[in-house]
Amino acid sequence: MQWLFWGSLFIVFYSYVGYGILLYLIIRVKRWWKPVKEQGAQDLYEPEVTLVVAAYNEEAFIREKIANTLELDYPPGKLTHIFVTDGSDDATPAIVGACERIRHLHEPVRNGKAAAINRAMKFVDTPIVIFCDANTLLNKECIREIVKYYRDPAVGGVAGEKKIGAGEVSKAAGAGEGLYWKYESALKKMDAQLYTVVGAAGELFSLRTSLFEDMAPDILLDDFVLSMKVCLKGYRVQYEPRAFALEGPSASMRDERKRKIRISAGAFQSILLLRELLNPFKHPVLSFQFISHRVLRWTICPVCLITLLLANSWIVGTIGWWNFYGLFLLGQALFYMLAAGGWILANRGSKWKFLFVPYYLLFMNVSVFQGFYRWIKGRQTVLWERAARAGNEVKPG
Repeated sequence: MQWLFWGSLFIVFYSYVGYGILLYLIIRVKRWWKPVKEQGAQDLYEPEVTLVVAAYNEEAFIREKIANTLELDYPPGKLTHIFVTDGSDDATPAIVGACERIRHLHEPVRNGKAAAINRAMKFVDTPIVIFCDANTLLNKECIREIVKYYRDPAVGGVAGEKKIGAGEVSKAAGAGEGLYWKYESALKKMDAQLYTVVGAAGELFSLRTSLFEDMAPDILLDDFVLSMKVCLKGYRVQYEPRAFALEGPSASMRDERKRKIRISAGAFQSILLLRELLNPFKHPVLSFQFISHRVLRWTICPVCLITLLLANSWIVGTIGWWNFYGLFLLGQALFYMLAAGGWILANRGSKWKFLFVPYYLLFMNVSVFQGFYRWIKGRQTVLWERAARAGNEVKPG
């Protein structure tokens, strides 16, 4: 039981804290061993780019999205806009179709985001393609900040940063999601400094068009799989926080739950599709990043939280409370009590944000079990069940 306790504790700690610390130390040594050379002034780099947006029933937000897209700081003659509204049965197709500067693709049948992207890519004839979600706002400089990396022929993709708007931050969904993405952004930045980003977020990412492969129609995490397949071809995916997509937080934990369960189901599907990366002898650095940043958190870590509690309880019941194990069990009990407090206060307008951190952490791990159940039963549809988002109160600069 002690072996089980310490093994579980190590995996949980490494997944959420230790990997970030290890990355930081490796990067410091790497910079000391091989300092990064400062680049001098470079000529203006403005390759032709296509921006692809997949939208489904976004009539409440699509006008703001179109205006934001058309205001991006990039030469109009070098930027093409493609909006796909397949399956939308509200006013979204009519609104997009009325804009002459946008190439509008629409079919009445809804086959999911992967199918929509596959169809849109047949109309892309620029060397760089950028994908972003229809419910996000981009900062004006994002395209320039992204394309500069493509000077390097070893770069196959660039991931922008996802930011959660300040609206409704007092709620568990907003506070938890916002803190989670700040943590994720820090990890992605270090991942890129070590070698490559381990999976881009669909809110804003780009690829060399020549590296795109048609996706199977049942793909759940199209953004993650696309970017990782670029890495499998020997290219790196860079990270640029100065190119960002702003998204409102989920309106409630119920809406956030829809997203997390779907993402969790897609995580298991993605691990199976990318199982080649589980072999560290074939892709040493990439596999190290993939397993440390994604696989452990998506699979083993939620189980370890349970075994950690059970093993700790068994040890204390056997040898008593007055030792390290007793104190640690009290710490675990406090964590779950705080998580319960966060659950009680969720969506009640409480300002006690510190309670939302343990609640959101526990919530994410429970979602992994629910996502696994849906995936193993084949019950997770490729079609998004659209989750409500709270309004953005902060606009991109």
